Amino acid sequence: MFYIHCPYCGEYREEEEFHPKGQAHIARPEDPDACSDEAWGDYLFFRDNPRGIHHELWVHAVGCRKFFNVTRNTVTYEILETYKMGEQPTVTAEHPEGRPSRDAADQGTLHEGVRA
Repeated sequence: MFYIHCPYCGEYREEEEFHPKGQAHIARPEDPDACSDEAWGDYLFFRDNPRGIHHELWVHAVGCRKFFNVTRNTVTYEILETYKMGEQPTVTAEHPEGRPSRDAADQGTLHEGVRA
């Protein structure tokens, strides 16, 4: 069993309670009406699929039903951190050990995946 930390509930819960929803931090075009068909298609359908550290959008479907972000290593499936919507990750491909910041405690929960 794999456990995931919900940053809203503040608990580690079973993986069956969560569902991945795709890539996180996708910026919507500022003016969709002025967007070309190609740019709009890129926004709707094309996502990054890196090997290594990746930021994903997840939902706690069976719990609080809130969306949150996960930083995950796509090679090992290890979850490196979870953080609330609107927050920025502390772990990135450029800073795999975690980016030092003044408000790191408020930015997300660094953790290792827990297996039982």
